[in-house]
Amino acid sequence: MLEMKYKRQAKQVTSQCHLLLVKHSQPQIIPDIPAREWHLSEEGRQRCYILARNLTPYAPSIIVSSIEPKAIETAAIVGQELSTPYTVAPGLHEHDRSNTGYATQESFEQAIANFFASPNKLVFGQETAHQARERFTQAVFDVLAQHDKGNIVIVAHGTVITLFVAQFNAIDPFAFWKQLALPSFVVLEIPGFRLIR
Repeated sequence: MLEMKYKRQAKQVTSQCHLLLVKHSQPQIIPDIPAREWHLSEEGRQRCYILARNLTPYAPSIIVSSIEPKAIETAAIVGQELSTPYTVAPGLHEHDRSNTGYATQESFEQAIANFFASPNKLVFGQETAHQARERFTQAVFDVLAQHDKGNIVIVAHGTVITLFVAQFNAIDPFAFWKQLALPSFVVLEIPGFRLIR
């Protein structure tokens, strides 16, 4: 039911341009601080300049970031490099894991695999996959309603980007999620949100 709701909305978006979903750059990992509060590492800041060069051909008209510091900092550096304005919007943040602590890479990946495999069950964090997808998808549509000209860049997070792309494209969510580097981006056609890169 949820998929049909947003697929109908996607068809109503009439602009013939691209939506670029950017996974933020590499953060400075501090295990005692929640991931949602992490800032970029020095390496992460440097990677943003490469990201900006890769985004240059798309000449984005606006960059919109989630409220998380690592995403805001990614958007700010890229925006400065591209001379493109950036702003922050609600609802674009990562899947809510505020009740979980720092985990090893192996246990974290297993939790994410379970999350994608059981989208209607609360198996990890404080949102199900469906809840996170609905929240993020509505936020994306809100951004597109406010910025309806040119190519739009949204700087967000790997899990919610994967959830969004998967509802419009035949992909394996876990495999797709694992391919997203820090930073990375995908390009979707508007309307329809077909994955083209």
